[in-house]
Amino acid sequence: MLADITKMSDDKSQVKWYFKTYGLVVAFLCVGPFMLPLVWFNPNFSTRKKIIITAIIIAISYILWLMLKYSLNFFDSSYQQLLQQM
Repeated sequence: MLADITKMSDDKSQVKWYFKTYGLVVAFLCVGPFMLPLVWFNPNFSTRKKIIITAIIIAISYILWLMLKYSLNFFDSSYQQLLQQM
C-alpha cells in the first residue's frame, strides 16, 4: 500500500511543466492558439477533453481577434477625424 502511494507521487512529479494546467494557461496567455499542440500532446487529457479545450481556445481567440479589429478601426476613424480637423 505504501509503495503504491510513493509510486503515485513519483508519477505526479514526472509530469513536465508544460503539461500542467498552469503551463497551459501561461502558454495561452503568451502565444494564444499556438499552444494547441501542447493540449493535443498532453497525455493527461482524454480526446473529448482535448476537443473541448481546443474549441474554447479557438472561440476565445476569435473573440479577442474581433475586439482587436474593432479597436483598430475605432482608432483609425478617430485619427482620420483628428486629421480632418487640422
